Amino acid sequence: QVQLVESGGGLVQAGGSLRLSCAASGRTFSSYAMGWFRQAPGKEREFVAAISGRFGSTVYADSVKGRFTISRDSAKNTLYLQMNSLKPEDTAVYFCATAVRPPITATMNYNYWGQGTQVTVSS
Repeated sequence: QVQLVESGGGLVQAGGSLRLSCAASGRTFSSYAMGWFRQAPGKEREFVAAISGRFGSTVYADSVKGRFTISRDSAKNTLYLQMNSLKPEDTAVYFCATAVRPPITATMNYNYWGQGTQVTVSS
């Protein structure tokens, strides 16, 4: 059974940092693209960042480019999201997911999802 479990969320002041982790089990995900998405109250789930499986290429939403960094540790089957210079508008529930087809910026192209971790940035 495939399972993705996010951790590392919390409350932080604007300008602060957090590192999210996504532990994957039930399958080796090193060959799969994986991504981070977020959903704020009353808004649709949106793409944040993704990393390809084969070459580790990364792509980011414009709103987080230069502030967030996605990475993966294939030996640990774990995906990370380092978030720096956090802003109140980054407040959301953050989800990790595995992609089944490109483009890996589209929510519809992901099949397995974690339960999410709350990130709250105070001003």
